[in-house]
Amino acid sequence: MFRTKRSVLVRRLWKSRAAPGETGEGEGESRAHGAGGCCMGKTGKVSKAQLGGSEAELKALTHSLLKRLKERQLEGLLQAVESKGGTRSPCLLLPSAKLDSRLGQQPFSLPLLLCKLFRWPDLRHSAEVKRLSCCESYGKNNPELVCCNPHHLSRLCELDSQLLQESGDPSHWCVVAYWEEKTRVGRLYSVQEPSLDIFYDLPQGNGFCIGQLNSDNKSQLVQKVRSKIGYGIQLTKEVDGVWVYNRSSYPIFIKSATLDNPDSRTLLVHKVFPGFSIKAFDYEKAYSLQRPNDHEFMQQPWTGFTVQISFVKGWGQCYTRQFISSCPCWLEVIFNNR
Repeated sequence: MFRTKRSVLVRRLWKSRAAPGETGEGEGESRAHGAGGCCMGKTGKVSKAQLGGSEAELKALTHSLLKRLKERQLEGLLQAVESKGGTRSPCLLLPSAKLDSRLGQQPFSLPLLLCKLFRWPDLRHSAEVKRLSCCESYGKNNPELVCCNPHHLSRLCELDSQLLQESGDPSHWCVVAYWEEKTRVGRLYSVQEPSLDIFYDLPQGNGFCIGQLNSDNKSQLVQKVRSKIGYGIQLTKEVDGVWVYNRSSYPIFIKSATLDNPDSRTLLVHKVFPGFSIKAFDYEKAYSLQRPNDHEFMQQPWTGFTVQISFVKGWGQCYTRQFISSCPCWLEVIFNNR
């Protein structure tokens, strides 16, 4: 049986998709915190929940969408996909009114679906991508035609603590990162309000809900500790510094440069029992720690402006876990020193 040119193009496109468990960009490694100055979260194994639907459903939807394209458009899309953006490919312009589709329970625009299919299987939301200036749709808010070429979009980096400090956003006073052992879960949470609740389950809670974050960590200890976070903590910026109130039913553990003697070589980890508060960060002390002639402070301006908090399980000299990255569930609070 002879295949039409169109069916061959569709078949080649489906074979060129980014398989689950890959980044789609030729990088199998996950980007860990501090590995290179840019964090994209987890780019390792992708679950079915992240894909948003079954493989059969994705295939059926993809083929139905590709049927909308003309043969010339399929050729341009294949050129972009097979070269992984290495060759200059044309815009794939389609009417914006007909771009919405649904995969599983989640709606996707066609540009996002094609990015998910051919580049980043774990992609979920349009806020995670940025259109490149070379694209005809760049800078247009409500165009009649929208480019769906997946290589005319880039994925946005999540800045780590160093690039974050240099951005100098005056609207936030800190950002919060949630970690499970050595893996960061979810995005950096920027804090503008003077008080923030960080919790797993809090009746009528408003703030950073850890319980809503999707985690691929299968460790029983992580799952057990995560569920024990409960009402969590309240982080409050006050006149004399930043206070942490333990609202949960279990202790929390805090390490901060301003909690100890500035001449101490090793910072202690402080245990805070349920119902207790502690001044976790003192701005005046932190600024006094920044010695202008100290090479480390000059190269790392955020040093001394972070607080680490673990839930339920502690770390340090008095515990089997020497590093916080061994703790099941923990937070990194990075203060804006500007």
